[in-house]
Amino acid sequence: MKIVLIGIQGSGKSTQGNLLAKRFKVPYLSTGHIFREIAKQKTQFGRYIKEVINSGALVTNEIAIHTVFEYLKKPDYKNGFILDGFPRTITQVEAFNKENIDHVVYIRIKDKSALERLLLRCATESREDDTQKAIKKRIRMFHKHTKPVLKFYKYKGILIEVNGERSVEKIQEEIVQKIEKK
Repeated sequence: MKIVLIGIQGSGKSTQGNLLAKRFKVPYLSTGHIFREIAKQKTQFGRYIKEVINSGALVTNEIAIHTVFEYLKKPDYKNGFILDGFPRTITQVEAFNKENIDHVVYIRIKDKSALERLLLRCATESREDDTQKAIKKRIRMFHKHTKPVLKFYKYKGILIEVNGERSVEKIQEEIVQKIEKK
């Protein structure tokens, strides 16, 4: 099974992604995690990625596409995956369209809720990319670049939309029910 998770940063994609991975016995892959790991590297590329994510911007389509495809070549992902954070733009959708995605799950939350969740996370975790300025920029980027992606998958008939402003258990239950129903 191949599932893509879409939502504003802080919508609960990683929580739901890990739960879905256990449920459907496929690996979870977060592009945010991948790029934060690259940003820790003491290389020119690592420093570049760090600057990009700390500013709240998206990595270029070329870098995102190349990085995700390299990961998906690994044997772990041949029988499916739960993918969080990709595709985020129509260019990425077009490159990724050859993958036979079964479901795209959009975890919908209000911008204000995302900001509150992320600022709370900032207080408990130490992540350089979670400044209020960077978070607000990512929310704007989501609306500008990712809303067309949602329209594409809705038109394709594989978009599942859930209200992400409920308990983790209720969200998980709704996602699983909608996936098993299709």
